[in-house]
Amino acid sequence: MDLETVNVLVFAYLGDTIYEDYIRKYLIKKGIPYVDDLQKEAVKYVSASSQASFLKDLIDKEFFTEEELSVIRRARNYKSKSHPKSCDIVTYKHATALEAVIGYLELKDDKVRINEIMEQILGDKLC
Repeated sequence: MDLETVNVLVFAYLGDTIYEDYIRKYLIKKGIPYVDDLQKEAVKYVSASSQASFLKDLIDKEFFTEEELSVIRRARNYKSKSHPKSCDIVTYKHATALEAVIGYLELKDDKVRINEIMEQILGDKLC
């Protein structure tokens, strides 16, 4: 599969599930015993504004490779017709870009790099 020809929203579609899976496992491993509490805590990580903030922090730290930044730029610049009512279009595009780079890395089968990203976001070593 030539990843250069894959629509970045396809990367984001995949990346969204991987990102949320990491967050859910992380919170469960923290010992949060109730689903309602897990959901409240997860929102701190999976909301578009949180994801956009994480992306900005990682970009500011110069964490991403040029290849990853290329995917991020493609996702941020993708002409989208809609966005959720819960956030503005810029925030949504940045959140989508974070999901896209994770999806891209998943299709590259680079789980080590996904772990590095998630460790940066979670501020913790992953089990």
